Amino acid sequence: MTSTRPYMIRAMFDWIVDNDMTPHLIVDAEREDVVVPREHVQDGKIVLNISPSAVQGLVLQNDYISFGARFSGRPDTVSITPAAVVAIYARENGRGMAFEEEEEPAGTTPPDDNSPGGGGKPSLRVVK
Repeated sequence: MTSTRPYMIRAMFDWIVDNDMTPHLIVDAEREDVVVPREHVQDGKIVLNISPSAVQGLVLQNDYISFGARFSGRPDTVSITPAAVVAIYARENGRGMAFEEEEEPAGTTPPDDNSPGGGGKPSLRVVK
């Protein structure tokens, strides 16, 4: 199955904008699939204002997020994957959604005791 992250990012973006607030993304800037102005990265993360008034050409797709914005008055293009998004929240009240690190796609990790044929009992986990 595909990741739910891009769908949740779009839903939270719509909810935040519909409530007249300012959506921000926290992005893991250390990932190879992240193109952001490096001078604005702090502790391996960058916070991006993605409000409609702050960006141009915002694209929220399943496999990438991109937009144009100004950083310190200089235009730049941002390109990231949804997997690099750590959280999306409203600046005004901090409400939003944080994401856990995504697991590797099926077939790339060894089976564990809870996988079919692994011999262990099934387990449930909370999806945030």
